[in-house]
Amino acid sequence: MTVYLADKLPDHAVDALKNLGLDVQSEPQTTAADLDKGLSSAQILIVRSTVVSGYCIKNSPNLSLIIRAGAGVNNIDMGAASNFGIYVANCPGKNAIAVAELTMALILGLDRFIGDNVSDFRSGAWNKGAFSKAEGLYGKTLGIIGTGKIGQEVISRAQAFGMDVVAWSRSLTDEMAEELEIERAESVLDVAKKADILSVHLAMNPHTKGIISKEILAALKNGSFFINTSRAGVVDEDALIAELESGRLKAGLDVFGDEPEFKQGEFSSRLQGVPNLYITHHIGASTQQAQNAVADDAVDIVRGYVQTGEVRNWINRLHQTEAPWQLVVRHYDKPGVIANVMSELKHANINAQELSNVIFEGGATACCTIQIDTDPSEEILKSIRTRQDEVISATLIARN
Repeated sequence: MTVYLADKLPDHAVDALKNLGLDVQSEPQTTAADLDKGLSSAQILIVRSTVVSGYCIKNSPNLSLIIRAGAGVNNIDMGAASNFGIYVANCPGKNAIAVAELTMALILGLDRFIGDNVSDFRSGAWNKGAFSKAEGLYGKTLGIIGTGKIGQEVISRAQAFGMDVVAWSRSLTDEMAEELEIERAESVLDVAKKADILSVHLAMNPHTKGIISKEILAALKNGSFFINTSRAGVVDEDALIAELESGRLKAGLDVFGDEPEFKQGEFSSRLQGVPNLYITHHIGASTQQAQNAVADDAVDIVRGYVQTGEVRNWINRLHQTEAPWQLVVRHYDKPGVIANVMSELKHANINAQELSNVIFEGGATACCTIQIDTDPSEEILKSIRTRQDEVISATLIARN
């Protein structure tokens, strides 16, 4: 089995994959355009930020598993993967601390003008007076949008700086807010109205696209900071640019709309001339600690797939089929038993949407559970049950 690494993984992770008996093709300079040409032999593809488009998926006939060595999967064409029966998995939570650390760095950098300090020093300018006007973070209110693992890591660090925290998330309850020692807001707008600094930590999906809207940005106080270390699409970038150019807000971004897809080289962006803006190079998860943790998790997913056929953190699985019936067949563990049961269903034009088979201790018997889309007739059930040298019992259950 061949594993293709489109982004850099630590040497120990590459060695671990090889120790599984896999052929590892490590090509960390791979671009999205390269992947679009297809992978002729790879069954497993591991990426970090490189885009995996429908062209890549369509042109990779042997591909069966894509692993995003990170939390989100917005760089992978999920629809295409599902249509071609390709597993997509990710490694959530492993880079949360790294992203939280960069979030705090951007907040501190904006408050203390750190980037401008360095730039002026290197150009031979000394502006101590201009750069001695920081307000400080103690007692400020940090607004958090998204209280998943990253959001929670940011909260704990902000509290260590003596900041108050107000937050909103679809999953944030009063009980959870009390446990985190934060204030729960009813909406994103309510957070923005109270925050001195607004930081967003959401996955990119149809519900979060543009959630930091013109209205939300306008609700921030004059002089507030906006921080985005999640995904560019969660913010109305035109509205943000207008606020920055007016001088009303300052922003620290690790992601932006026209971010280059390549890993190194010259580029131009409409944000390069925008004032009151600090930008990092989409490095939120890029600490050695985080990369080691993510790589180890990706290797563990591969290990499980190779050794058991199961995919941990399977993202594009249909969690509940629409099949209204469940057929439970207890049977002797013999060759062809399940095939014969499936043949009976096929002849009755009944589709088996999902199947699982477990073996009882001793290895003599097993139980097969089949989710089916049609109520089988008594004749079909009788035909299955009367295979007495194969089937112990066959029970039909209506699913709720």
